[in-house]
Amino acid sequence: MALHFDASEYATRLERLTARMAEEKLDAMLLFAQESMYWLTGYDTFGYCFFQTLIVKADGSMTLLTRSADLRQAKHTSNIENIVIWVDRVNADPTMDLRNLLSEMDLLGAKIGIEYDTHGMTGRVARLLDNQLTNFCEIIDASYLVSELRLVKSPAEIAYVERAAALADDALDAALPLIRAGGDEAAILAAMQGAILAGGGDYPANEFIIGSGSDALLCRYKAGRRTLSDKDQLTLEWAGASAHYHAAMMRTIIVGEPSTRHRELYAACHETIKAIETVLRPGNTFGDVFETHARIMDERGLARHRLNACGYSLGARFSPSWMEHQMFHTGNAQPILPDMSLFVHMIIMDSERDTAMTLGHTYLTTAEAPRPLSRHPLELLAR
Repeated sequence: MALHFDASEYATRLERLTARMAEEKLDAMLLFAQESMYWLTGYDTFGYCFFQTLIVKADGSMTLLTRSADLRQAKHTSNIENIVIWVDRVNADPTMDLRNLLSEMDLLGAKIGIEYDTHGMTGRVARLLDNQLTNFCEIIDASYLVSELRLVKSPAEIAYVERAAALADDALDAALPLIRAGGDEAAILAAMQGAILAGGGDYPANEFIIGSGSDALLCRYKAGRRTLSDKDQLTLEWAGASAHYHAAMMRTIIVGEPSTRHRELYAACHETIKAIETVLRPGNTFGDVFETHARIMDERGLARHRLNACGYSLGARFSPSWMEHQMFHTGNAQPILPDMSLFVHMIIMDSERDTAMTLGHTYLTTAEAPRPLSRHPLELLAR
């Protein structure tokens, strides 16, 4: 089997999950999030674009219900022993197959937690599932149960996070020589992704963000490439990925002499991220991180140019996003604990002056100060 962790690691994860299920008095969990299945069993596929679920009972037994195309995938990449196939057919309703399977597993009238908040659960599937199970069992929204267990990384996971961070650094090293007047965004992207793949990394869970000129103010990928001008700005957000574990970075790089506004915004980003480093430690919360960000940005008169979040937890994620549920935004009471991998980003988009500035990389929390995982300093980059 193509497993990235040893048997004891997976056994510990299953014990943690069943312990939480016992606390919530759950007889079973229906996992629809691919990252939950991957974390728990090693199961690695993009087949979650179709219906599939991993049933985990309170006694720790597991059964995967999936399509025939993923049968061998599950056998090869996971430790799941019991795999049941639902058959592709006209007007197929795999939730009916699921109900019958749950009945065979003696779960009629049980209390079952379901992962609803995931890209592996479409609205149509949710409606079909609720229709099948409403009179069959007690349904509980347990969308974040496994997600919260995944927040704190084991030493084996941290090794993959560190490798992902090294690959992210390699990507920036590959890009920098190409960022110049006349440089091609396509070549920059190819060099960055190529460095990660050549280094043994994976495709990221979402597209790298690249934009120059006015597009440097965008926070999402879009189609279309541009050639850099003599005076330009290039915003990049990317992540190294190793065994699906991500470490993200973000920079706005200036072509030519940085403007006064670029320097002002960079100073605000740098001051804020350094202040966050004093908060990104046990005893504080995710909300405290955001309040530090908002306070400094607002004191500098940048309230209308900043975002309403300044980072998030990272881990093993699948497309369409490498972002975890837990984000740095106002009111988030999630405690910061040691051994979390957290991406902190400063994003200032001044549309009035058509000026962008971003700064960010991934940290590993400790019992004290956080450890930056990038070898690149947080300096203003100008080419």
